[in-house]
Amino acid sequence: MKFITTLFLAALMAYAIGIYSALPWWSFAVTNLIVAIAIPQKPLISFVSGALAIGLLWACLSMIIDQSNHHILATKVATILPLKGSYIVLIIVTSIVGALVGGLASLTVLLFAQVKPNFYKWLADLSHLLAATIKNKIILSLY
Repeated sequence: MKFITTLFLAALMAYAIGIYSALPWWSFAVTNLIVAIAIPQKPLISFVSGALAIGLLWACLSMIIDQSNHHILATKVATILPLKGSYIVLIIVTSIVGALVGGLASLTVLLFAQVKPNFYKWLADLSHLLAATIKNKIILSLY
C-alpha cells in the first residue's frame, strides 16, 4: 500500500510542480525527496517507486507532446542525437533519465537517514526554524 501511495503521490506532485511553476526540469527531484521523507520505505522499494513514478510520467507526457506535433520535433531531435531518427528511442531515453533522477532522489533521503540516526528530528527542527523565519519576514513586511 505504501508503494502505490508513494508512486501516485510522487507522480502527482511532479506533474503539479511541472505544470504550475517555472522551475527547472530537475525540480521534481525535490518532490520525490519530500515524498520519501513523508513515507519512509526500504531503500530498494523507495528507489523503484520514485523511478517508476517519474519514468512513467515522463514517458506519458513525452508521448502526448510527441503525438500533438505528429513526431516532427522528436524525429529532428533524434536525428541530432545518435538515435538514427527514432522518436520512440528518444521517448525511452527521456523516460530513463527521468526515472534515474527520480529514483536517486527518493533513495538519497533514506540512505541519509540511515547514516544520520537523528535525521528526522533534525529535519523537524529545520522545518520549524524555516517556518519561524518565514513568519517573521511576513510580520516584518507588514510594518
